[in-house]
Amino acid sequence: MKIGILQTGHTPEELVEEFGEYSNLFQALFAGHDFEFVTFNVVDGVFPEGIQDAQGWLITGSKHGAYEDHAWIPLLEDFIRACVSENVPLVGVCFGHQIIAQALGGKVEKYEGGWAVGRQTYDFAGTEIALNAWHQDQVTELPPGAVTLASNDFCAHAAVLYGDRALTVQAHPEFDGLFLDGLINTRGRGLVPDTLLDAAEDTLAEPIANQTIADQFADFFRQERHQ
Repeated sequence: MKIGILQTGHTPEELVEEFGEYSNLFQALFAGHDFEFVTFNVVDGVFPEGIQDAQGWLITGSKHGAYEDHAWIPLLEDFIRACVSENVPLVGVCFGHQIIAQALGGKVEKYEGGWAVGRQTYDFAGTEIALNAWHQDQVTELPPGAVTLASNDFCAHAAVLYGDRALTVQAHPEFDGLFLDGLINTRGRGLVPDTLLDAAEDTLAEPIANQTIADQFADFFRQERHQ
């Protein structure tokens, strides 16, 4: 199965040599699922010719806000709506989670409660799952028909399902402790309160459920769909 990665941000330059781009993190996350990948840097205005260029699409995280005024954001929203209309499966992570909600009629805002950084635990229908997060923006209102799959006290809509059309998560299942440590020390200091960054550093070695989410994403991509 061919998965198109719509890259909406770039790894900090200081981390590229060790970790690669965000698209590389997702390819590593899906190792063993026998997917083929193609990447489009939509953040730089590079888009696929159409939704038919892949059998499923994944939208990455970004330093940008879904509500910001960039020429590529309305184009990406149009692409999202085309996928939903034609029943081509979409997965969104962090910014991807937010832009899908916004494109379909939901609301994204800079959250008044501040940042979530590092290991967070979420209630997935009674099952506690821990994932690394890095966000200040949140989905504050769901689009019509969307269903919340996971939440915690800080993030009401931490995972969202749009029937068989889209599946999104606010956290970063592609981030392991090593990458998060690099992010803290390249983008975090001076932007995120030190108390949050210090707390995140204290949990870098604790277990996270990245593979659980990767398997859920893979199953979602592969599930049978009818127009």
